[in-house]
Amino acid sequence: MGGGGDGRLVVSFGEMLIDFVPTVSGLSLAEAPGFIKAPGGAPANVAIAVARLGGRAAFMGKLGDDEFGRMLAAILRENGVSDAGVTFDAGARTALAFVTLRSDGEREFMFYRNPSADMLLTPDELDLDLIRRAKVFHYGSISLITEPCRSAHLKALEVAKEAGALLSYDPNLRLPLWPSPEEAKEKILSIWDQADIIKVSDVELEFLTGKASVEDEVALTLWRPTLMLLLVTLGDKGCKYYTKDFRGAVDAFTVEQVDTTGAGDAFVGALLGKLVDDMSVLQDEKKLRQVLRFANACGGITTTKKGAIPALPTLGEALAFVEKS
Repeated sequence: MGGGGDGRLVVSFGEMLIDFVPTVSGLSLAEAPGFIKAPGGAPANVAIAVARLGGRAAFMGKLGDDEFGRMLAAILRENGVSDAGVTFDAGARTALAFVTLRSDGEREFMFYRNPSADMLLTPDELDLDLIRRAKVFHYGSISLITEPCRSAHLKALEVAKEAGALLSYDPNLRLPLWPSPEEAKEKILSIWDQADIIKVSDVELEFLTGKASVEDEVALTLWRPTLMLLLVTLGDKGCKYYTKDFRGAVDAFTVEQVDTTGAGDAFVGALLGKLVDDMSVLQDEKKLRQVLRFANACGGITTTKKGAIPALPTLGEALAFVEKS
């Protein structure tokens, strides 16, 4: 990637893995007759969401030096995402997750990470030049669970912040991966004050605050003076936004939901792709509401198809959808 053109670059840091999704929905993992492999991992999904919508994105993380790892790197490239920040581990496998949508509509996860390659990224393996070129640096919390990846994550944050990048955080809670809920909460909040933008789901809001409510006073307990924007996504009820000067809610679009996987990542990718073009969105409520309506549309479209990456919309699809809604 050349210099000068990097003013719009979104660098997404963390895990990329393969989700194995049952061929038949509504069954437990034990009952599923077979599985289809679907590339995933929230930070990678966000990078691809940005690129699909016409933005510039790079993914940074570690994959196994195996068939699946090479396949995932190829998927990044096919979707226009730079894999310059990807390293490969010869001694560990690419992470796998078996995911099913049970008949009660809840997702059930079973992870294979013992340890997986993404957990073994070291601070020395970071492409610091790539981080310094980011206009937005986006990350989750799964990379905080174990060393050495945790140290690599903290170093990447520090370098991005020093370089003046906007820091975007989506905790993307996956409780089965953490030693305990207490540790998940503590570690997720340990980097809370460093972010400029944080997006949580209603479920994560309840987990982090201990309150089963999405009222403003509950959401605002997660507000920090260091933040520029706090977002709470409410699934088919849209999203809420909080800045130091204004707050409000933007409705979702009505769609026929097939699979909600990747909807939050499409939402974040759409938001970040707009922000790199115009940072004034964060100070202008009318602009912010327009951007969040577009982000809600991208999230909505993603739920109408199976899988995360295959369902992420292109700019043309998103614009056509907003137009006719």
